[in-house]
Amino acid sequence: MKYYTKLLAVMIAWLVQAAGYAQSANHALVEGFPDSVLVSAEFEPDSNYRLILGRLQRSRGVVVPESEERIRGDISKLIFEIPREYSAEDVYGYFRSSFSDKGYDELFGCIGRECGSSNYWANDIFRNRVLYGPERNQYFLNVRAHTEGAEPAHIALYVITRGNRRTYAYLEIVEPPGTSGPIQVIGEAFLTDIEEAGAIILSGVSFSSDEQLDASVDLSALALELSERPEQKFYVVSHLVAEGNLDQLLARSSRRAEAVRRHLITLGVKDSQLVSRGLGPLAPLCAQERCADRVELVLMPAAN
Repeated sequence: MKYYTKLLAVMIAWLVQAAGYAQSANHALVEGFPDSVLVSAEFEPDSNYRLILGRLQRSRGVVVPESEERIRGDISKLIFEIPREYSAEDVYGYFRSSFSDKGYDELFGCIGRECGSSNYWANDIFRNRVLYGPERNQYFLNVRAHTEGAEPAHIALYVITRGNRRTYAYLEIVEPPGTSGPIQVIGEAFLTDIEEAGAIILSGVSFSSDEQLDASVDLSALALELSERPEQKFYVVSHLVAEGNLDQLLARSSRRAEAVRRHLITLGVKDSQLVSRGLGPLAPLCAQERCADRVELVLMPAAN
């Protein structure tokens, strides 16, 4: 009963905000979750698509579903970050109810460990590390949407709550070739103003050692945004004020900057986009309070 009450609240919130919500976008076949943020959008025209219709498993070293079909179409790939107050179960219930209301046919669905390893979904099927999390926190649903055209569309939904408690809804929408187009990401949480300011401070970055970030640090959303800007290059700059002589602090801050750079690369950012630098205590001025120890992302000037 508690779950359905919460789901009803979500649906009411969507009705109130149906005219549009900040930093999100709708597809013609799918409305995004209320107050979610569209953090990544990819479009592949007229491509082959693997329609997953069964649990994932590894066979002879290759990840395969128990059942699948191959179809062709325009593929939209959308990642939404969900507000913290909602669980993956809330999100799954919302989309499933919405699909049912639209008359879409459920082809396959699974919850938790019955879906198989989240690592398989994130890295072998979707090829996006941001979607990796504990198996118990994952939901998958595949539906067929009947449209005005002769051929139906297909929608795959994957919802995951990562270990850092961030929840993402990932949608793959496959339509007949020539019937769709790319959706643009509206608003970017980290990089919106970087062209004007030239640099931003990365909030929430902390270190367990100079070579290692704390396990709680989550730069996945930033990594997604950087990957959307492959033509731009950035300095990762660490500032550090602590005990020790200048050479020691410069060396320590260099190691910290490189740790952040390596972490972003593991999240999918090209290594050619990032250069690490450590300034120690040599740049004390800052526009924000209490920011002597900080990591900044600095936009490199475009080459002439």
